[in-house]
Amino acid sequence: MFSLKNKKTVVTGGGSGIGRAIATLFAKQGAEVHIIDLTIESAQETLDEIKKAGGNAFSYACNVADQKEVVATFEKIGNINILINNAGIANVGKVDTTSETDFDRVMDVNVKGVYNCLFAAIPQFRLSNGGVIINMASIAAWVGIPDRFAYSTAKGAVMAMTLSVAKDYIGENIRCNSISPARVHTPFVDGFISKNYAGKEAEMFEKLSQSQPIGRMGKPDEIAALALYLCSDEAGFITGCDYPIDGGFIKLNN
Repeated sequence: MFSLKNKKTVVTGGGSGIGRAIATLFAKQGAEVHIIDLTIESAQETLDEIKKAGGNAFSYACNVADQKEVVATFEKIGNINILINNAGIANVGKVDTTSETDFDRVMDVNVKGVYNCLFAAIPQFRLSNGGVIINMASIAAWVGIPDRFAYSTAKGAVMAMTLSVAKDYIGENIRCNSISPARVHTPFVDGFISKNYAGKEAEMFEKLSQSQPIGRMGKPDEIAALALYLCSDEAGFITGCDYPIDGGFIKLNN
């Protein structure tokens, strides 16, 4: 079950965190993994880990916010079977404390970046007679998260894009779903805490961990396992859905 043998997979932001966990698991399950990250160096550790385990992987330096770069990269990769839209950035701020520069930066990566990859991937899916897309959304698209105005806005757009793509391409054998994690312990989170809560790292880590009713943050491998199921043939009846994986955050936080 859950074999991805010979499935050509693109993972954006595959150099660390959730993207790295997905890339390595998919390679273990037989996929040919193509990692897109901002630099070749940022993807190298993931690439090395996959190859050391006997997997098949390639990496590309690409800014997902630049459509010309994205289209050229996807054309280089060619026909694909799976796309994981995982690349993203965060920002702290309410609407009146979010600068236009920061808002545009988040939209460029988290919204336009997803659009660019979808735009470039659809012709490559057609060459494979269909495939599967996973867009990484967030619980921030479901509930109000304090001081996350731009990020929440972007992830709401990602969820809406998921429904639109699922509807538009269902007749072309392209499935599209999204995953909405709560807080997941990654280098991204550690860097975020360090940057925004200097001197209070341990306190903030504990506070963020306890915000999930289950009492901890998620693990990248747990997100990867859900992505594996949704991209497998066993999930062939699933499209146009969002999957919270949140330690009870949405339903149990009263």
